[in-house]
Amino acid sequence: MGKKRVVSRTEVRGEEKFRQFATKKVKGKKLTQGKVYIHTSFNNTVLTLTDLEGNVITWASTGAIGFSGPKRSTPFAAIQTAKALAARVMDTGLKDIEIYVKGIGPGREAAIRALAAEGLNVTFIKDITPIPFGGPRPPKPRRV
Repeated sequence: MGKKRVVSRTEVRGEEKFRQFATKKVKGKKLTQGKVYIHTSFNNTVLTLTDLEGNVITWASTGAIGFSGPKRSTPFAAIQTAKALAARVMDTGLKDIEIYVKGIGPGREAAIRALAAEGLNVTFIKDITPIPFGGPRPPKPRRV
């Protein structure tokens, strides 16, 4: 019949992935200020850290950390992603961050709170979610 799967083993494998991703450090950069772009969708949460000019320093996403399927879109996954991003840049001397949030996923506020809880000073929060204006062309009037 074969071997039965053990559920706790897959959980341990996911934690190993998280630890491996979080332990990679950013080398050679010293910055005190940065911008964090949080892109949340219904399926994933992606955090990107840039310097003030917009050059990408590092990034993290819930899928890259080890979450899969419907767990990627949860606020808990967004918190773990924000912790991993903060752990990667602690040696660079980053203190102040500006946060730009885009999207309507469930991990928006959770990621912001997690970044603030990691000891980073949040100086600015802006929502840059695109909002449609004008809309599509209306249908032609019906001829009877």
